[in-house]
Amino acid sequence: MANKFNKVVLSINAHPDDAEAWNAGVLKLLKDKGYKIVIATMTGGDLGGCNTSMEETARIRFEEARKAAAVLDAEYYTLGGVDGFLFDTREMRLKTISLMRKVRAGIVFTHLPNDYHTDHRTTANIVESAAMVASLDPVPVEEKPLDVTPLLYHSSPLTLSDPLGAELNPPHFLVDITSVIEAKKEMLSNHISQIDLMRHMHKIDDFFGFVLEGNRNYGKMAGVEYAEVYWQHLGGGFQKDPQVQEELAEFLVKKL
Repeated sequence: MANKFNKVVLSINAHPDDAEAWNAGVLKLLKDKGYKIVIATMTGGDLGGCNTSMEETARIRFEEARKAAAVLDAEYYTLGGVDGFLFDTREMRLKTISLMRKVRAGIVFTHLPNDYHTDHRTTANIVESAAMVASLDPVPVEEKPLDVTPLLYHSSPLTLSDPLGAELNPPHFLVDITSVIEAKKEMLSNHISQIDLMRHMHKIDDFFGFVLEGNRNYGKMAGVEYAEVYWQHLGGGFQKDPQVQEELAEFLVKKL
């Protein structure tokens, strides 16, 4: 590879449980390859509760996310945005740059730019903008710049469709996560608060099963039991080394 990227993976998403739902399998596989894992959320998931205040909901969900991250011996951070009211601001970009630099991220995962959820789309924009300048000296944060722009990857929710229901461009690659599905289940199982929420919002009685069914559907696309799907951010300004694909070559099951 042309560049050497720190073996530190930062999965930064909108809400507690997003990394667990969309990205946990690959995070576990990379941990098993010797990577340090860091999980962060833009918001505390303040609106994601039933019969609790925003403050109490955020407290509950912080503990759930911390326990889930601990399954991978991962650090967990939340950046102070408000669930449902996340905006791409100078403050949020600077917080994101600071975190990337603090943990010395070599690989960053986040949502798709055209994800179904507005908070997810905003997060993707903030993370992309932050990653692009995380190695530049003039950025006004205290942390030392990264040595190189980190690699950026995007994960997908449970359906390959955009906010209006149109089909997304095919993923760049799928990863067989069957061997680590128990770790993903353990991480998800900490998000107890979301069971009642999903039942209330979407009439989904089995939230954890719903997530795993999505992974089974991706698995069917690849001829395995469970899979996650990914795109690498290959636009201008970003590194294009296929480090994740090379590290997980034995689990890379299909390019569409």
